[in-house]
Amino acid sequence: MQIIFNKYHGTGNDFIIIDNRTNCISPGNDKLIKFFCDRHKGVGSDGLILIDEHEKYDFEMKYFNADGREGTMCGNGGRCAAAFAEKTGIGKGKGSFMASDGEHRYEIKGNVISVSLCDTRPPVNVGGNSFIDTGSPHYIINVPDCEKVNVYEKGKSIRWSDSFAPGGTNVDFVEHKDDGIFVRTYERGVENETLSCGTGVAAAAISSRWGKEPGKFDVRVETLGGILSVSFLTGKEIISNICLSGPAEFVFAGIIDI
Repeated sequence: MQIIFNKYHGTGNDFIIIDNRTNCISPGNDKLIKFFCDRHKGVGSDGLILIDEHEKYDFEMKYFNADGREGTMCGNGGRCAAAFAEKTGIGKGKGSFMASDGEHRYEIKGNVISVSLCDTRPPVNVGGNSFIDTGSPHYIINVPDCEKVNVYEKGKSIRWSDSFAPGGTNVDFVEHKDDGIFVRTYERGVENETLSCGTGVAAAAISSRWGKEPGKFDVRVETLGGILSVSFLTGKEIISNICLSGPAEFVFAGIIDI
């Protein structure tokens, strides 16, 4: 069988996207998905996205980590899925899609793709640092200099710690700057640092402003892969109107025989 795939990236966070409306790949086929994501023996990516039909939304996005297992919400993946849907006519310049954690809205203006994230509870203190779920769980550690952090070693040790058992957590290292924040992320499922993580960027942005007077915030976020922006509204018990914005780019398309 031949499968057509597309490669996209959002600030260096790269994904294989497959139009699965004809059910060419079963979500339970962990081995095949892991093969696609393998950077040495397959195509190579941080994750894989299946685009399925949905009766109420433009499409349904099913996200899989590089280890082949179905993952939680992926912010950059959602932005790339929206770009793919617009390019192929599945969606338009503005619409909505369904993901593992619920409904998401998207809007495309040139090369800036914005995706809404679901409302969430405020950050909580865990071991002196912040923990927040922005569609995927994130443990936020503030550091004076992100470039000096061994993200792989430190992130891996925390990702598997008993405090976050059994599912584990993503780990984000955040440096505060005059014009925003700089974030580096160890991603579970990838089990390594990625050039950018959308839900991690959102989690770090919210954490950086939590404790200030409630209101609307816009945060500029630097990652190794590029610049993103996060806007949100803080309240005493809920964080709402979360929007992740930035570029998403088509890389190439191909056909693979399986």
